[in-house]
Amino acid sequence: MELTELGLDNQLAEQASQLCKSGLRLARVTAVDRGRFVVRDERGEVPAETTGKFLYHAESSVDMPCVGDWVCVQYHDADTFASIHDVVPRKSFLRRKSPGKNVDFQMIAANIDTAFIVQSCHFDFNVRRLERYLVMVSEGHITPVLLLTKTDLVSADELARMVANIRAAGITARIVKLCNMTGEGVEEVKSLVLPGKTCCLLGSSGVGKTTLINLLLGKGELETRSVSGTGEGRHTTTRRHLFMLDNGGLMIDMPGMRELGMLVLGILGAGEGIDDSFTDIKALAASCRFADCTHNNEPGCAIRKAIDSGELNPAHYQSYLKLKAESDFNEMSYVDKRRKDKAFGKMVKTVLKGKHK
Repeated sequence: MELTELGLDNQLAEQASQLCKSGLRLARVTAVDRGRFVVRDERGEVPAETTGKFLYHAESSVDMPCVGDWVCVQYHDADTFASIHDVVPRKSFLRRKSPGKNVDFQMIAANIDTAFIVQSCHFDFNVRRLERYLVMVSEGHITPVLLLTKTDLVSADELARMVANIRAAGITARIVKLCNMTGEGVEEVKSLVLPGKTCCLLGSSGVGKTTLINLLLGKGELETRSVSGTGEGRHTTTRRHLFMLDNGGLMIDMPGMRELGMLVLGILGAGEGIDDSFTDIKALAASCRFADCTHNNEPGCAIRKAIDSGELNPAHYQSYLKLKAESDFNEMSYVDKRRKDKAFGKMVKTVLKGKHK
């Protein structure tokens, strides 16, 4: 096997060549489970852990390896175990606000080309949640595809209304309708998972992600559980894991997300990701008479006009405002937290250096 088959491209290879010093080899993280890692290179998969030096220099959880990362590793014990020394800069990523009240975030996966956002037609369909997933994907420079699963549990008219609601929200991403019972739509998904390219499945627990992976693999390799009395699937995936499909494509499965949130970080953050996901609103705002229009009572406001005429769904606009406000609040809170964390980290390192003199 070549590393290109695991998703290595020219951009990543060039960065890795500058980072992986003598004695280190390049590998990809294929599984993460409670701080334990599995890495894979041309020779196969082995368990791995981060070095003490790596942990010492890591400033936050974002610096820790995640599924899909390319890492510089040193192999031990006849290549049966590896230690992770560095993470190659990511070309794309998925991250979210950490569950709970603390303003922090988690890296979910990295170096992804296409994200399949999965919603069940029977119990999980929610356009507002879909908008959040799309912001997360846009922020991370990943192409989205929407998968509507369990289409056999709703009527054709209901399915058509769901698609219409998605389009009415200004969402233009490709939609694939899937019936897990018959396999309808699976071949279309397979055609989108290209050799050497990495995809992932995003969605709530029980929407059919594991069942879909089994269909893509062509075998019942991953554990699934029967649906509940409401038609809602039960959560089965407990760790993030990268699989290789028979056609050479790569797929990341991960646990369902109970909480979604965005943080604006770095040069490109959720604020720009929101604008990219709500292009219809962005285009309307550009047509307002005043450049600083607040879209309240100003004359010549294109957004108010579109809402009054029925062109723009008020719920869609309110969702945009909510996400923008949430993003702005999280950005301010996170910047303040990072400033305090860095100051504390510098103090600890100064104390440690003083003890060793």
